[in-house]
Amino acid sequence: MLEIGLVGKPSSGKSSFFKAATMIDVKISPVPFTTIKPNRGTAFLITDCVCKEFGLQCKPKHGKCENGKRHIPIVLWDVAGLVPGAHEGRGLGNQFLDDIRQSSVLIQIVDFSGLTDEEGKVTEGYDPSKDIEFLEREFDLWFEDVIKKAMQKFQRSLATATRADIVQILSEQLSGLEVSKSHIDQALSQSSINDLDTFSPILRKLSKPIIIAANKIDIKSSHENFARLKDKYNLAIPTSADGEIALKKAAEKNLIKYTEGDGFEITSSTLVDAQKNVLNKIKTEVVEKYGSTGIQSCLNTAVFKLLNYIAVYPVADSKHMTDKDGNVLPDVFLIPAGTSVKEFAFRIHTTLGEKFICGIDARSKRRLAADHQLKNNDVVEIMFAK
Repeated sequence: MLEIGLVGKPSSGKSSFFKAATMIDVKISPVPFTTIKPNRGTAFLITDCVCKEFGLQCKPKHGKCENGKRHIPIVLWDVAGLVPGAHEGRGLGNQFLDDIRQSSVLIQIVDFSGLTDEEGKVTEGYDPSKDIEFLEREFDLWFEDVIKKAMQKFQRSLATATRADIVQILSEQLSGLEVSKSHIDQALSQSSINDLDTFSPILRKLSKPIIIAANKIDIKSSHENFARLKDKYNLAIPTSADGEIALKKAAEKNLIKYTEGDGFEITSSTLVDAQKNVLNKIKTEVVEKYGSTGIQSCLNTAVFKLLNYIAVYPVADSKHMTDKDGNVLPDVFLIPAGTSVKEFAFRIHTTLGEKFICGIDARSKRRLAADHQLKNNDVVEIMFAK
């Protein structure tokens, strides 16, 4: 299952974001380093399901489908806060960095109000862009340290190694960081392994891209800071984790009708004044200004835009859109754009890849060659030797 890491300084709202996305109760406090051991939970990407197009009622094995919207499960990590010098072990740095090794993409939760400093302590007028810059720098330096250690083990081999050799050596040494051969090869096309100051940041950006959650957007100073910085950081999404939690709790009590990533409608006539005031603030200060609380947008953007992943549905019977047990569209895989049919077969099961014959496009019923590149919302049957 795809993993996403929530990162940021202490007291930025990481645990609130985690709870907003997973609705798992975790300790939330303005005290720095409230999170020490990482929180792990399931969140969901929400995308249009193909069941509506085919006029079918799907039966997901994992997640759910509501009104033609497929909820695809992913793993979300909420880890300890990061402070400047973390790559050298300051704060809970080493532990923090180890906790996000398996993440394919990172969401940096930034307190855009400017009411906490770089260590999460209360202040006023702090520039949130400093947090964005120092965290990226810490990750780049961490990558540089890891690559240096890998190179020291194979210093003699690297001296006469070909590019293919370097890719193989580094991919083996960095496999625990979810760094692929493709990432390394792309980085080598832009820089030399002998120039780690340049190579390391490139490889980090390719293998651990970062999207910014401009959190606490319901605060006035956050509005001002976001307006000032949004052009500089075009992948910054305004978020209100507290607002999302409030809306989901209200929906659970049938006080409002709410769909993640959208607005809401009050459905109860029994709201007290305090509840009305909270909902009115979320509506006027967040939803009407930015379209939503931003939590779902962050998750979807991280995967579908930043990672450039697509959703593909494998079936055993392309005529009826079912698996071998007759379940309609039970599975959906998140894969990188450009994945071939045969590569997809290996992702489903090694046997399918090894005995691959061809793919069958469920829409056109055409045979698909091994190197045919899949598109978002493709439905594919894999033919293989029995």
